[in-house]
Amino acid sequence: MSVDVRVATADDLERWNEYVGRSPQGTLCHELEALRVQAEHADATLHPLIGFKGQEVVGLFPVFEIRKQFVTTAFSPPPHLRVPYLGPALLNLEKLKQRKRERRRQRFMDGCFEWISSELSPKYGHVRTSTAFDDARPFKWSGYESTPEYTYAVDLTVPADDLLMSFSSDARSNVRNTDDDAYEVTVGGTEEIRLIHEQVQNRYESQGIGFDVPVEFVLELADRSENGHVRPYALRVDGEFVGGILALEYGGTTGRWMGGVRTDADVDVPTNDLLDWAIMKDGLEAGLETYDLVGADTRRINRYKAKFNPELRTYYSLEYGSWGMRTVASLYDNVK
Repeated sequence: MSVDVRVATADDLERWNEYVGRSPQGTLCHELEALRVQAEHADATLHPLIGFKGQEVVGLFPVFEIRKQFVTTAFSPPPHLRVPYLGPALLNLEKLKQRKRERRRQRFMDGCFEWISSELSPKYGHVRTSTAFDDARPFKWSGYESTPEYTYAVDLTVPADDLLMSFSSDARSNVRNTDDDAYEVTVGGTEEIRLIHEQVQNRYESQGIGFDVPVEFVLELADRSENGHVRPYALRVDGEFVGGILALEYGGTTGRWMGGVRTDADVDVPTNDLLDWAIMKDGLEAGLETYDLVGADTRRINRYKAKFNPELRTYYSLEYGSWGMRTVASLYDNVK
């Protein structure tokens, strides 16, 4: 039996978040409310594709259509917003043997590619998968260029003392030897989101790097998320904001989305070590499985992240279009 791929109907959308929660590739940003916020702030049209084999759902693939200067492009996730992962989310494949699993996945993806080609006919496309999407061959076979990307993941299923002992000596020392009275880490709200966003923006701009994620996007994502959470961790010294990290929490994972940049504050406190440890401790207490450090492709930053003894994980950046169209696509900041 073939796989039927269509734009999700109203009935499909009522169960969309349930399907996301059942998919190994599902993330907070796959949920319907998050997709709608992304579309609004990317000035894009959302096409939530869904595939069925008979009555059984096979997969979801949110696609964002953006038209600029008479050129149609397709993204998942959309550019500018620094959403870490999106792309296809598959369901009901684990129970199948390898041959049937590959065939069903291929039929779903082929149906998606056919819909995108016939309905959008994009000149350029870009997809960034989640780490649980482990087979990029359907994209390669449909003309996409596949590039492996990397992130670090910390195992939160071990006892807190064992986790801390796995850190590098300097990270352990920073966590253990910093006086608890010297600082305070809290999970805040709107004010803390704005403070973290402003700090990240200033840091990027000081390095000559564009950072055009609207703070309104982050605030709306936090406000409208159905089953996940945008958690703004803020560290203060003597009541003054020093640094923070915006964590995305969904399912069994919490992720280091934005923040953790070098602070300009003149304080003798290992700000980022303490923030990361606070997120991990909360994850341990909540029974989460993983702390995604979100990114392991920058050599300078990797030295910091690797001290938490993380596991290296792979995801995929997938690009479609002629060389000329890829050059045009560079007009979109933060495509990759």
